[in-house]
Amino acid sequence: MDTDKEAKVTRYSKTGKEIQNIQRDNKGQGLYEYPHYITENINGDICTSDFRKQSVVVVNKSGQHRFSYTGQKAGFCPWGICTDVLGHILVCDSNTVHLLDQDGGFKSVILSSQQGIYGPRGVCVCVDDENNLYVGQVFTSIVTVYKYLK
Repeated sequence: MDTDKEAKVTRYSKTGKEIQNIQRDNKGQGLYEYPHYITENINGDICTSDFRKQSVVVVNKSGQHRFSYTGQKAGFCPWGICTDVLGHILVCDSNTVHLLDQDGGFKSVILSSQQGIYGPRGVCVCVDDENNLYVGQVFTSIVTVYKYLK
């Protein structure tokens, strides 16, 4: 990222046409510093992990800031992010995976080092049709499958 440019999220049409830039909140403050991973929720919200801001930034489909989730303790470092069929937001932290509701409410830490998770990251986090959670770990190069919804 260039240091003289402000971070933004851009939405494109299926044909590749730029249709929306999301950059600032309603007070004119920058929403992002280093947006890294992104997903769209079932309600149309755009959820972005930004490890420099140490937060998950969520905007609605119009680009209006809904909320930012900053973790449960200091040092939150969000990486991979996905959503599920219920609209939950799942986000990787340093050695944990957090489960949020679609309004940013913390539900639980669903995986941690106690379950053998070390360095969950990136696009390796996704939920399939059988509600399995696939977690890729940067330090071990292992992808592990978890059942987290009953």
